[in-house]
Amino acid sequence: MICYDYINDYIRSTIKKSDAMLKNMEEYAKKNNVPIVHPEVARFLTVLGRIKKPKYILEIGTAIGYSAIVMSEFLQSDGRIDTIEKDENVLKKASENIKSLGLSNTINLMHGDAEIVLDKIDAKYDMVFIDASKGHYMDFLKKSLGKLNQDAIIVSDNVLYKGMVANDELIIKRKKTIVKRLREYLDFICNNKLLDTSIIPIGDGVAVSYYRKHK
Repeated sequence: MICYDYINDYIRSTIKKSDAMLKNMEEYAKKNNVPIVHPEVARFLTVLGRIKKPKYILEIGTAIGYSAIVMSEFLQSDGRIDTIEKDENVLKKASENIKSLGLSNTINLMHGDAEIVLDKIDAKYDMVFIDASKGHYMDFLKKSLGKLNQDAIIVSDNVLYKGMVANDELIIKRKKTIVKRLREYLDFICNNKLLDTSIIPIGDGVAVSYYRKHK
């Protein structure tokens, strides 16, 4: 997290409590060190999604299915979420969670390396959520741009990476490459003529991009 603890604590105190299933998933993720979105980011996704009302969502990075389930709450009734995950073990857990909620026809699990899977997808999306290997965000984005409907939104999680992206003094030596690539990614989405982007300092940093299609 990148905000002062007292700010995070206050923001989280304003968030409605998760239902039993999501609460169980949160506890499982904490116990097993599985990364899922921060509560404030989940809430942000929910509000943004209710405004956007997407029919088709692409998620890159499923983990145990937490964020996909959150996004299913604002998906149009006949919509679909395609979500990609390369770790077979967490994908199995995601499948169990999704089936238990009766969402198997809504959330489509795709196993494999996202860079390879994205090349095989022939679909258009209203919203993309990127929350996978941070060093490959640029690759994920470039492979996703051609799959966007006009006025689509792209949400990229963890873009400030524990503050290291914004402050050289915080950089851990073994994380230099990831930080460099995230900086390049943010520079790209903030200066691309097809995108309007805002970086929001919640969770570990969230970037929201609005896609303006070629005219």
